Amino acid sequence: MSADVQQFQVDLRGVVDLLSRHIYSSPRVYLRELLQNARDAVTARREVDGAGGRIRITPLSDSSPEFVLRDDGVGLTAGEVADLLATVGRSSKRDIFDLPRSDYLGQFGIGLLSCFMVADTIVIRSRSARGGSAVEWTGSADGTFRVVEIDDDLPVGTSVHLVPRFDADELLRPAAVRELATSFAEFLPVRVTIDTPNGELDVTRRAPFLDAAAQPDEAVEYGRDLLGASPLDVIELSEPATGTRGLAYVLPYAPPPGARQATRMYLGRMLLAERVDDVLPDWAFFVRAVVDSTGLAPTASRESLVDDAALERVREQLGAGIRRWVLELGLREPHRLAQFVAIHEVGLKSLVRHDEELARFITRWLTLETTHGTMRIGDLVERFPHVRYAATVDEFRQVAGISPGSEVLVNGGYLYDADLVRMLPDLYPQVTVEAVDVTGELDRLDPPPLDDRDLAVALETRAGDALTASGCSVTVRSIDRPDLSALYVADPEVLRRIDRGRTKGITGSLWGGVLDRIDSTLSASRDDDPTARLCLNWSNRVVRSLVRVQDDAVFARTVQLLYIQALLAGHHPLSDADRALMTTALTDLVSLSAGIEGDAIPFGDVL
Repeated sequence: MSADVQQFQVDLRGVVDLLSRHIYSSPRVYLRELLQNARDAVTARREVDGAGGRIRITPLSDSSPEFVLRDDGVGLTAGEVADLLATVGRSSKRDIFDLPRSDYLGQFGIGLLSCFMVADTIVIRSRSARGGSAVEWTGSADGTFRVVEIDDDLPVGTSVHLVPRFDADELLRPAAVRELATSFAEFLPVRVTIDTPNGELDVTRRAPFLDAAAQPDEAVEYGRDLLGASPLDVIELSEPATGTRGLAYVLPYAPPPGARQATRMYLGRMLLAERVDDVLPDWAFFVRAVVDSTGLAPTASRESLVDDAALERVREQLGAGIRRWVLELGLREPHRLAQFVAIHEVGLKSLVRHDEELARFITRWLTLETTHGTMRIGDLVERFPHVRYAATVDEFRQVAGISPGSEVLVNGGYLYDADLVRMLPDLYPQVTVEAVDVTGELDRLDPPPLDDRDLAVALETRAGDALTASGCSVTVRSIDRPDLSALYVADPEVLRRIDRGRTKGITGSLWGGVLDRIDSTLSASRDDDPTARLCLNWSNRVVRSLVRVQDDAVFARTVQLLYIQALLAGHHPLSDADRALMTTALTDLVSLSAGIEGDAIPFGDVL
């Protein structure tokens, strides 16, 4: 049993609704599609007789009741108009959206559909450069049309006439037409003009991003307009196999966190989109590129690119060009590369953790804070094959004071720095990395010499009693820093517990109860009860002198002041109790040194 093969019937209104709601982002693209058709018609005519080269737009106005776009391109014959109707009315989704854009007639038909988003009726008048009568095609959004041959003495080319719907009137008027034509067709290789009351307005101009070598000043000025500031540098981009070239402008400022790389993209000098995010690698966030291509394929909406092998090759080659710029800048002008890294360092550190390609060529220029000052990673790994790091800023500040000068300690507490240090063995196989903690570093310190051990133990006990109210124990160690009297040592858990205690003091009963429950839970989960420690340096003259202080009041107040000094040196905030302790200790020491008892300090006599 056989059945007749039948064609699908297409509802043109449904197709237009699909275009306006799901394919095109805005009805504004109608002018882009018409300009694209006209440009391709001009190109086709040059292959026929070498003539053509102009597009003229007459916007809607009080004196002109319809919008008209004219070109002196190849034009259409009566037979081609019939094929055009078939193209517009194709029922197959593939025929509508996947017809090769290089096929002029097919492109004309697809572009024509976009006009139904701004007008219910489209009139096309055309005369072909190949000969034949002029024709007029009138189509309606309801799917009806008519075709007639006309006797008008039309010039070779095509004109599209639109009478706008009530809700699209502004899109066809001079202000919108000028904006859209300039945006889409500014750099087309054909002349585009707009009729105005004062004469013709030329829209097109040279593309500075395609002729940077011939006009470097214009290229920089174009980048200044694009970025809103003078670019740090300009990088030429090229991928000849796909006819892709342009410029990448290095941002002179750090982009917002999470900002993605974006490229202003042109196809055949016609604007595709202001922000296309897949032309350059993700790691190239520090540039804003302007690129034109003749070999990349647009999607059906012509607002993005098809992610195919050609685009992948372009992404790789343009990324390689940006990498070369970084490497050459490091060799030729290292001071400028340092400026670049200083601006974009946080973003670069964020990306190298996930992008091995970027990490290989940029990591050596990034900087880290160390006990030997801020160092570039390239210099760090050359000088120190073993790198030690503290995971937090608090730990670094505590350990830095007792770190041997022959070693290096890196502050991993800043954003991404700890992750970056942990990556170093993968990037530099000769380098080893070690994480340090405060308590472990304290245990590494030598105790006082054996002959002084009894004195040191007695000092620990006596000083610990003086700091009982502060919840801080005391230990005595020999630190090879005679200028350092004391070091406040607390692991992260102790610091968090101290912070919770301060928070309880300024919150209500509800949150205070919650914090109490947290403290009790954490205490129950630990075998020991961590406390902060004051490490007195036996190599320091003040500490050794404390052993000979017989007056308990002088001894206690001195230890308390050493405790406060160690807190401040470690950048730890003082609690209310700490500030009260500091004031009391200073007052009592002054009183004791002056021989004044109690509260008899003569404040009125102090100048």
